[in-house]
Amino acid sequence: MKVVFLDRDGVINKDSGYVHKKEDFVFIQGIFDSCRSLISKGFELIIITNQSGIERGYYTVEDFLILNDWMLNEFEKADVNICDVFFCPHTPQDNCNCRKPKTGMLDKADLKYNIEKSNSWVIGDKETDIEAGINFGINNTILINSNQNVQIENSKAKFIIPSMKDINKISELRVDN
Repeated sequence: MKVVFLDRDGVINKDSGYVHKKEDFVFIQGIFDSCRSLISKGFELIIITNQSGIERGYYTVEDFLILNDWMLNEFEKADVNICDVFFCPHTPQDNCNCRKPKTGMLDKADLKYNIEKSNSWVIGDKETDIEAGINFGINNTILINSNQNVQIENSKAKFIIPSMKDINKISELRVDN
């Protein structure tokens, strides 16, 4: 399967810190159009998201799942199919294998969907998102640098763009058959 892995906070929605209620969830402008464009290019979309607020006690897995169901419903209303969502509830100190930049969420997706790494992409707003893709064997990576929070010269990303609405400027973003 040819996939674009999307981080959630900072790529799909504004990252205001430990977002877990729909009233705090604000979709990034242009996200639905950008996702429809990726689907039209032959990709499936999978969300991979670190959610350490669960382990920190800020919200529960149930809170996350309620918000996740609402978010997926909003995507569905916009004619965007999100194939799956994988999340890590742990903090960095837990040293789990699922928290990005480790590959546990990508490994689970691969077991379930048989990911074609050479034709897949990872899009994230943090260097750990990019590193997770590279560690998994996906070299096609895009860093969303909306807050100018990463020094471009230090990023391992193949491409850096200011927002998801700029996704169509990357001509290499296609499925090779």
